[in-house]
Amino acid sequence: MRTLLRIGVWYLAMTFLMPAALLANDLLSGAWELDTAASKFEPGPARKSDIRIYKVDGNLIFMRGKVVLADGKSINIEYSGAYDGKDYPVAGNPKVGTIAQERVDDYTARTTTKRDGKITATSTRVISKDGKTMTINSTGTDEKGAKFSDTLVFRKRKTS
Repeated sequence: MRTLLRIGVWYLAMTFLMPAALLANDLLSGAWELDTAASKFEPGPARKSDIRIYKVDGNLIFMRGKVVLADGKSINIEYSGAYDGKDYPVAGNPKVGTIAQERVDDYTARTTTKRDGKITATSTRVISKDGKTMTINSTGTDEKGAKFSDTLVFRKRKTS
């Protein structure tokens, strides 16, 4: 009887603790800083900086970022979305109106951004197995109709 009670308590504890453990281990969650030397912007120009903070809660994604453009102007970007392929509004980015994301696996996600209902970019985001590097490969068309192909390499910031 005691063994059954212990097993029941263990299963009950795992029911409450396992989701928290999985949430804490999502590789995307945390602060990421663009490694400008490792990134490529075709045709350019490169951003001066890009810092993003992601929080993942199950299937939900929250992102807040600050980008300093080549001309020194900065934009603050924010969105709340989900890994369900549906469009969610993006605030603060004049080039993007919505974002849709789908999780491929624990390390990879595909993203489509739109402006005025038209696709502006498709991206693949891959996080390294050690969780320290995030690479985003994007192709699309900018607001002037010029094609671009960017590779953004981010390093995860250490938190104390």
